[in-house]
Amino acid sequence: MPKTSKTKRILKIIGGLIIFFTLPSLLFFGFLYLKYNEDLPAGIEGAKADQLAIKMLKALNEEAYLNTDYLEWTFEGRHHYKWYKTDNTCEVSWDKITVILDLANHDNSKVFAGQQEYNGIEKHDYIHKAEGYFNNDSFWLVAPYKVFDTATERRLVTTKDGKDALLVTYTSGGTTPGDSYLWHLDDDGKPVSYQMWVDILPIEGLEASWDDWTTTESGILLPTTHKILFFEMDMGDVKGLKF
Repeated sequence: MPKTSKTKRILKIIGGLIIFFTLPSLLFFGFLYLKYNEDLPAGIEGAKADQLAIKMLKALNEEAYLNTDYLEWTFEGRHHYKWYKTDNTCEVSWDKITVILDLANHDNSKVFAGQQEYNGIEKHDYIHKAEGYFNNDSFWLVAPYKVFDTATERRLVTTKDGKDALLVTYTSGGTTPGDSYLWHLDDDGKPVSYQMWVDILPIEGLEASWDDWTTTESGILLPTTHKILFFEMDMGDVKGLKF
């Protein structure tokens, strides 16, 4: 077989394989996009939105959260957290790396590789990585308690079925400022799910459950799993303690 013909045949096979593996994925994504993608809803800022946020916090025992000193969880079996909330530090571990993260000033953080403190060239990279992990993974644990954080906007939204929902937008801070979350609540104000309009997701308005709760030793309610489409996100053995 001539060399040019052989090359064309190889390229044709490679092209066929690419189409074989990518086309179903593209079609599946297109189906999900058409089915679930939604525009960010309009809402009304003001006292009624704040009242709904307060109702949610009462349903989750915000006072116990404020008085909780220590939180522990594992995100998806990969990132392990021991958050000393009162001291504003968190031990973040993954693979063989542990970062003692100073949440007030990350430059004061310490990095360990195994049992040895690490001060090499990648130290700040590990600190920034731990900070990013913490910002994301702690949000999946305590997001309902952050609806009155600095630089948040709250809006009351009426859903298609006529229920009140709470739209919270984070205008600055964190890892992805500008993200918005629409909280769907039960009659008592307890979260059932939220929809997300976030930079990291290509589908806007994707919904995640907040319905698998545990009451910790310190008295706060925290989620142990979340469900998004066909996937389940595991929060591990969730603990909340008061010293």
